[in-house]
Amino acid sequence: MKKTASLILASILMMSTLTAASPANQERTDTKGKKATVKTGIETLLSGNLSWLKGKKVGLITNPTGIDANMKSSVDLLFEHPNIKLTALYGPEHGVRGDAQAGEGVESYTDEKTGLPVYSLYGKTRKPTPDMLKNVDVLLFDIQDVGSRYYTYIYTMAYAMEAAKENNIPFVVLDRPNPIGGLKVEGPVLEPEHASFVGLYPIPLRHGMTTGELATFFNKEFRINADVTVIKMKHWKRSMTFDDTKLPFVLPSPNMPTVDSTFVYPATGLIEGTNVSEGRGTTKPFELIGAPYINSNELADHLNQLKLKGVKFRPVSFTPTFSKHAGKLSHGVQLYVTDRSSFEAVKTGLSIIKAIHDLYPKEFEFLQTGSFDKLIGNGWIKEEINQGTSVKHIMKRYHHDLKSFEKKRKKYLIY
Repeated sequence: MKKTASLILASILMMSTLTAASPANQERTDTKGKKATVKTGIETLLSGNLSWLKGKKVGLITNPTGIDANMKSSVDLLFEHPNIKLTALYGPEHGVRGDAQAGEGVESYTDEKTGLPVYSLYGKTRKPTPDMLKNVDVLLFDIQDVGSRYYTYIYTMAYAMEAAKENNIPFVVLDRPNPIGGLKVEGPVLEPEHASFVGLYPIPLRHGMTTGELATFFNKEFRINADVTVIKMKHWKRSMTFDDTKLPFVLPSPNMPTVDSTFVYPATGLIEGTNVSEGRGTTKPFELIGAPYINSNELADHLNQLKLKGVKFRPVSFTPTFSKHAGKLSHGVQLYVTDRSSFEAVKTGLSIIKAIHDLYPKEFEFLQTGSFDKLIGNGWIKEEINQGTSVKHIMKRYHHDLKSFEKKRKKYLIY
């Protein structure tokens, strides 16, 4: 039955999504000529023909970012819809309601508002089990990604796609914008031997794709072979940042509070693999970086002298309330992205790490956990930094693989 339903679903959704991707991705304007809001996958879904969902039991993978333009939760939109039978919820890292810190295990429970079972995909299992899917005919995914390879939600999606394939269940992605835009691609492509839950597949650190595009890319290139359909957005352009969409921004995780956070994350997320604070435990995570041993004025001057595109550095001091250097006065810099279009996040991140390494060689360390290698996606960049290699030469070494990825990704771009 599920195989038949799958074929019907694919044909119906193909028609609806062709409409959703219509010529074009022109920005809507209201009667006063103002730019109107991008329409996300959940809204495209609910404004279309839902006859294919009638009588089907629907599972939803989501978190607080799953909302419509009026900030109503996708959980509530689907649960209250007369033609949709929502039967199960699934939560990624940080949980369906977003109340767990980074790396903190999430348990399965019953949702207070709907009474539905909530299965954790960031606890004892990261892939839905057959038992978790026993009451599901169609599995939906609706989560806002942030555009960096080491953000875990896209791998929750990939594992769920595998489970959907194994259990013969159609998988539907309700697409959302890449908040840092869909044009720029940066950084080294992950080497397979360094695969982890912060980098499962060979993609660059900044991939420039939406979750829907990544789903089709993962499905084809890495042979998941699930029955995947993308419910496309309307009116989204690759050149748009999240602010351009006019959509409400919901923090995707506790340490990603603003759109500015998403822009610096491909740069300073790499700091997590060192003994420097990436700003967790402050009001500006990933925008503030520092350590007790750093001279903030010296570091800011050094980085500003590099004249990196689209960014300035201000000397700061701060005391993290948790995570690295908790309760200790730390010194460093705050990043100010002055031009998002020219900002080179990965180059900036590598330049910061090299600067701290070179200025404070006795104090700076890469963590022994090997986390930097997982974040950067290889084992050689750390060694090159230790040997004094310039950022320019490091970037030259991964340039070919990056260009190969850019060529490969073109056939999966749907906007």
